[in-house]
Amino acid sequence: QVQLVESGGGLVQAGGSLTLTCAASGIIFSIYTMGWYRQTPGKERELVASITSSGRTMYADSAKGRFTISRDSAQKSAYLEMNSLKPEDTAVYYCKANVNSYGSEFRYWGQGTQVTVSS
Repeated sequence: QVQLVESGGGLVQAGGSLTLTCAASGIIFSIYTMGWYRQTPGKERELVASITSSGRTMYADSAKGRFTISRDSAQKSAYLEMNSLKPEDTAVYYCKANVNSYGSEFRYWGQGTQVTVSS
């Protein structure tokens, strides 16, 4: 079993910064891609940023220039540094990881962390 635990969410004023952390634990041979998604009530979950095991990153247009995704050297944690936050960034942020466990690939989600940006 693999668990993803997000942390770092909270309330911040517009223009402020937050850094989210996603920590993976369990039976993990390797983690391929890790990503951050967000969701607001009534809307579909959307990709914010992703990073492969080789360090290749991808960002949603709304995140480009403001957010930075990274992974630690052990490749089991991912971070999302969010700067210049806007009220429209308010959402529940979820971490997703594509994990190689016992030779098969599985997709896991964290429980989510709330980010609220006040105007």
